[in-house]
Amino acid sequence: MPFSHHSHSGQFCAHAQDNLEHVVKAAIARKMQILALTEHMPREQQDLYPEEASVLLDTFRQYYVEARRIQQAYLADINILIGMEVDWIRPSSRVYIEDLLTEYPLELFIGSVHHVHGVPIDYSIALFDKARNLSGATNEKLFEDYFDLQYEMLMALKPPIVGHFDLIRLKSDEPNTNFAGMEGVQRRISRNLAFITNYGGVLELNSAALRKGLKEPYPNAEISKQFLALGGRFTVSDDSHGIDQLGCHYRELLGFAKKTGILQIVYFEKGSCDKDVRFPNVTSKAIPLSELESHPSFA
Repeated sequence: MPFSHHSHSGQFCAHAQDNLEHVVKAAIARKMQILALTEHMPREQQDLYPEEASVLLDTFRQYYVEARRIQQAYLADINILIGMEVDWIRPSSRVYIEDLLTEYPLELFIGSVHHVHGVPIDYSIALFDKARNLSGATNEKLFEDYFDLQYEMLMALKPPIVGHFDLIRLKSDEPNTNFAGMEGVQRRISRNLAFITNYGGVLELNSAALRKGLKEPYPNAEISKQFLALGGRFTVSDDSHGIDQLGCHYRELLGFAKKTGILQIVYFEKGSCDKDVRFPNVTSKAIPLSELESHPSFA
């Protein structure tokens, strides 16, 4: 049962490729059974990327309408969940996000942090350096600030899925770091993982890190083992930004999961609510990793 709980399309994301319906058709052709559509939430004008227009709210409305149409059109072929990826940038993000969740009856959302001190940390090395300078010019302090901001997001939103937990390492000097020797960072990671476990959140194993040249997915092995020891649950996502990235590096991702000791993978689908009352028509289930490995999509 291959699936992805994190995807984007060029139709509604300026740094992605391909029409949303074409992405869904490609997922069906690749025998995916569950695909969560999670376009980025609209952000404030000051937080737009250079290639983005100032009409993201209109774009999001269009996305929601089109996603509902596609969901019904392909009901017999694939289980589509309609959601969004939230961007927690500052405390005021909470009201904006909660208003979106009230206006749009989504089926899940991904809680992510892409900015620190209002500066994107995964867009370019130059912007990463700017954020680092605002944190006191050290990687360690920037990492601490990132995980503190993530903790704010976790406490405020309790996202069903936590996106690319350690994204902060992507543009750093040591993108394959395991944060060894950074006691303040390690404490923050442990705190955040414990909080996610306690409210029943799910960490995505995100293969985009492998696509971008990192040795391990998000989160890395050390963090994944720590979350597993807490009884944490994992799902898998490709964080695709177009057809070519659907299921990208999934074979390596499953190999990583097996090596890390993860035995089950969680997936979400339509059904009676089992955990999160905000999404009354969605349930989560678990599938043995061995069953996922044997699916023809991974042969």
